[in-house]
Amino acid sequence: MNTSPQHFLQSLAHIAPLSEAAMALFTSKAILQMVKKDDYLLREDQHCQYIWFVETGACRTFHDHNNKEVNTGFYFENTFFTHLYSLRNNVPADYNIQVMETGCLWKWHKDDLFHLYQQSPEITAFGRLWLEHLFIMQETRTHWLQRNTPEERYQSILKDQPELLQRVSLTQLSSYLGISRETISRIRRRLK
Repeated sequence: MNTSPQHFLQSLAHIAPLSEAAMALFTSKAILQMVKKDDYLLREDQHCQYIWFVETGACRTFHDHNNKEVNTGFYFENTFFTHLYSLRNNVPADYNIQVMETGCLWKWHKDDLFHLYQQSPEITAFGRLWLEHLFIMQETRTHWLQRNTPEERYQSILKDQPELLQRVSLTQLSSYLGISRETISRIRRRLK
């Protein structure tokens, strides 16, 4: 197993380039976390303390609504994620973060992050760009759910995120798309 955040180092370049010194500083605070399927990284009502980066494996975010899981996000290799509102405002989380596939994550404690921001303007700029990226993704998903029919949402997954079809259960995918499992089955039959 790799013991340095190789995917992370490559992914940083897509968000914001960091000098060698800033990169070394940022990675010095990274904590390796080996995870197993079904482990919880965060449960509803806990306070989020970390941001994570998926080196290998997969995670999801979901909340319970009327005794049903509603999936709100899936995170695969080369992806950062957290519960930003809980992390930033020190309030209880309103959704869960759970491991879907055994793998390797890197995590940074929020106190270490804030200290890194004080030490390095480059890391601060990286943090801002990462936040902008998160907000854009969230806004894009909201508009996608509001403006597209269930069939258009499914076709979008086929085109833009086909790995969801291989790595996510049909039940999880249907809740993520905001449609019933029966509806998604009908859409799949029509598209064959």
